[in-house]
Amino acid sequence: MRALIVSSFVATLSGAVAASELPISCGTLATHYGPYDYRVDTARLPIVEKHHFTPEMERLAHRGSASQIEYTLRAFPNHHRALMSLMRLGEKTKSERPGRLTITVECFMLRAEHFAPEDPVVRMISGVYYLKRQKPSLAIERLEIAQKLGSSDPNLLYNLGLAYLDLGDKPKALDFAHQALAAGFPLEGLKNRLKRAGAWREPTVSHGRPETPAPAAE
Repeated sequence: MRALIVSSFVATLSGAVAASELPISCGTLATHYGPYDYRVDTARLPIVEKHHFTPEMERLAHRGSASQIEYTLRAFPNHHRALMSLMRLGEKTKSERPGRLTITVECFMLRAEHFAPEDPVVRMISGVYYLKRQKPSLAIERLEIAQKLGSSDPNLLYNLGLAYLDLGDKPKALDFAHQALAAGFPLEGLKNRLKRAGAWREPTVSHGRPETPAPAAE
C-alpha cells in the first residue's frame, strides 16, 4: 500500500513539474552533451568526471571550480555531488553566482528539481540550500517531498527540525529532533538551539532508525 501511495505521489508531482516551466532566467535544459540522469546514465559519467568534475574541482581546490561544476550540472542536472559542491562554493564566496556562473546557484537547484522531480536526494539538497538561505518554508517544502518520495536519511529529519525551529514551531522541531536522535544522528546543533529556546525535552518514545546520514545544514 505504501509503495502505491508513493507511486501515485510521484506521478502527481512529475505531472505538476512537467506542467510548469523553469524561470526564463534559469535557461533551458537543452545542451550539447545531455542532459543525463545522474542515477541512471552512469556509463556517461566518466567522460564528465574525468575531465571536468575531478576530485580537485569537487573539493573547490581550483580557481576554475565554478565553470567545471557548471559544465557538470548542465550535462547531469541532478548530479548530487556537484550540487553539494556548488552549494558549498556559494557559501564560501557568499555569492549566488560564484566564479561568474551564467545562472544562479538557486537556478541549478530548480533545474535539478525540474529534470528529476522524483529524485529524493535532489529535494533534500535543495531543502538544505534553502535552509542555509534562511528560507525555512521553502526548505520544509523540499524536505517533506523528499520524505514522501521515500527518503529515510536521518539528515532529512535533522534539517526538518532546524527548519521548523526557524519558523518558530518548537513542538514540530522537537519531534523531528527526537526522530533524528533515534536514528543515531549527531544532534548537538539542533539540541542546543532547542535548549536555548527552552524547548528541549528528553525523548520518551523510540522512533524508527533510518539509513546513514548525509551532511547536515548545521
